[in-house]
Amino acid sequence: MIQSMTGYGKAVVAYKEKKIHVEIKSLNSKALDLFTRVASPYREKEIEIRQMLAQAVVRGKVDFMIWIERDAAAEIAPINGAAVEHYYKEIKAVAEKTGIPEPADWFQILLRLPDVTVKNELETLEAEEWDTVKQAVAEAVSQLNDFRNQEGEALKKTFEEKIDNIQHLLESIEPYEQSRVEKIRSRITEGLRQIPEAEYDKNRLEQELIYYIEKLDISEEKQRLKNHLDYFRQTLNEPTSQGKKLGFIAQEMGREINTTGSKSNQAEMQNIVVKMKDELEQIKEQILNVL
Repeated sequence: MIQSMTGYGKAVVAYKEKKIHVEIKSLNSKALDLFTRVASPYREKEIEIRQMLAQAVVRGKVDFMIWIERDAAAEIAPINGAAVEHYYKEIKAVAEKTGIPEPADWFQILLRLPDVTVKNELETLEAEEWDTVKQAVAEAVSQLNDFRNQEGEALKKTFEEKIDNIQHLLESIEPYEQSRVEKIRSRITEGLRQIPEAEYDKNRLEQELIYYIEKLDISEEKQRLKNHLDYFRQTLNEPTSQGKKLGFIAQEMGREINTTGSKSNQAEMQNIVVKMKDELEQIKEQILNVL
């Protein structure tokens, strides 16, 4: 089964007053190109997260994010009562000493002073929370792979269609291939007849014709191309995705098609070769998306 490198997955899990969001996107790339954005409480686990992703994703340009959505009540910073009391006494003492009037709205003044509201940014990652995060990562990766499998099925259908098209085009060459030998022979002998004074050895001419025709023979190229087509189909049905292998087979198919084109001295055969090249180029473009 082939897989696409294009995919998307996400997961949301709850832990106490938090909602932990995980999102992963991937596009095609020759190797694993992994970019991560991890919420600060989980930074200490980033290497472990990257290892999990590398094992599951294998190849592709991957964008991975974890962020936290907190309950509104948990976001409210608590008031430091001791600091409020300390500032109140200090301001009151200064007012009495200097004769400056005390503020009419004490809270408006006090709540603006340093350290009155306290937000503890240091968090300790508990084992239970980390297990919850790993569960979310696994779920997002599972969704990503499901997406890749669906895209892979679509790619497989496209490849099978294109391979069948090349097979049919290759078979359509045969009638032209059989008739061109006689056409070559007739063209050469007719040319000789038009030169009345020309003398030639018929046996030598026959030998030269055979040599010339053998040079234009495409039987081996046709057989090798058929083998490559069969091998491509076989690789499509292997249990694991084989994008690079499919790319190598497509290169070999291209060599045989190009050689067939260079040996084709008939317009009809060359037109068929052009159509085969077009089908193969479409295959090569799509192989870039295969894992």
